[in-house]
Amino acid sequence: MKRILVAVILLISIHKMSRAQTADDAYKIPLVNVLGQIETLFSVSITFKPELVSGIIVPYGEWKIDPTNLEYSLIHILAPFDLTFHQIDLRKYEVRKYEYARNSIYYGKNQLNRLSSAYQNQSDWEERKALLKACFLETLGFPQILHNPILSVFKSDFRKYKRYSVENVALEIFPGVYTTGSIYRPIGTKKKNHPAILSPNGHFANGRYGNDQQIRNAMLASMGAIVVSYDLFAWGESLLQFHEDDHRTSTAAKMQLIHGVKWLDYLLNLPEADSERVAVTGGSGGGSQTLMLTAIDDRIKVSAPVVMVSSHFSGGCPCESGLPYHLCGQRTNNAEVSAMAAPKPQLIVSDGKDWTRTVPNLEFPFIQRIYGFYDADSLAVNAHFENEGHDYGVSKRGAVYTFMAEFLELDQKKHLQGNGSFDESFITIEEEDKMKVFGVEGEKLPKHAIHGLDALVEILMEYSK
Repeated sequence: MKRILVAVILLISIHKMSRAQTADDAYKIPLVNVLGQIETLFSVSITFKPELVSGIIVPYGEWKIDPTNLEYSLIHILAPFDLTFHQIDLRKYEVRKYEYARNSIYYGKNQLNRLSSAYQNQSDWEERKALLKACFLETLGFPQILHNPILSVFKSDFRKYKRYSVENVALEIFPGVYTTGSIYRPIGTKKKNHPAILSPNGHFANGRYGNDQQIRNAMLASMGAIVVSYDLFAWGESLLQFHEDDHRTSTAAKMQLIHGVKWLDYLLNLPEADSERVAVTGGSGGGSQTLMLTAIDDRIKVSAPVVMVSSHFSGGCPCESGLPYHLCGQRTNNAEVSAMAAPKPQLIVSDGKDWTRTVPNLEFPFIQRIYGFYDADSLAVNAHFENEGHDYGVSKRGAVYTFMAEFLELDQKKHLQGNGSFDESFITIEEEDKMKVFGVEGEKLPKHAIHGLDALVEILMEYSK
């Protein structure tokens, strides 16, 4: 009798488990179907690559949809599969593989709200800023490296053009390690002291040899500044020492900021440079450098990050975000890094077709609030180009020229046309070979120059002790 009773109980248990399993199976829905339900419920369009979602089954798929919150629903459903989403426009979203450096606008809003609640006045903010700066320097391994002197300077091919000159220059910043660039100077001016401007280039075509980069530097020089444009790490002439794959490394993130600091050391040691009028401006990856250099180097007085400020994107290349300084202070972002410039004049240039499209309504109010702690609201400026995309084109350059002229006391009058635009027609676009410091084939590269990332990492470890 006992055996029969045990058997009956076992059958009942199995039946219940079977029914429960059947119920569970009924709640398992293909991800494609869940996304379709979200589209219908919220009247949006969700795009994705078929191979990204193929075969994915979402347990309790319908239950995970919050009918009051689209973004929360997407996070809840996609995150277990290492997927995320991005808002393309008001009613269009895209499912993508998770990227550590790229988040949703929803995420950016929430993070800025959290950060805003952490400081209510200048004292709170200064404490936060000091914490972030110290963490940045530690993460970059900079405290010791910043004080190392430039070991040697190599110059070649001085050229003179209308209103400005160009010279190829390389700095030996560690034994056998060079950063290469072009220095633009004003000519035909009676002024003895000139502002110094760092001009890091981004991942635009041809780097520092690109037309837009050359035009910007030549114009700022002709307006009265000394400008240096220098190669990204493992780009341009840096490829004489390193492989192009070395660019997409965390070492590149460190080296590019070291380059900026050392070029500033060099410029400010020139007798004609005015240490009180120092600026930095770059676009895209150059914008990332602009933000970080301004945050860590107090010598910079004016900044203009172009098409890079964002609360939800911190740079798609490891050369920008490969070191975890965005994890400092229990997580920061480029909008907060931008705010670290306060109360120094800063022009934030954004456009409507990349990750900076949210700047006018999201990031800029956050940044301007922090400038308000210093009663310096007017010193934070946003130039937004809604119908433009990701570049450092003519309209963006014009905004930067005007801003730099105001805060660096540059002469823009002779360059302005009747319609208010700038005349850049006098500028000579140089061939790439002419801009190379070490010769067309690198034949002038010193024999003791190191080669390879491993050799560089050994040097960095030694200098960081």
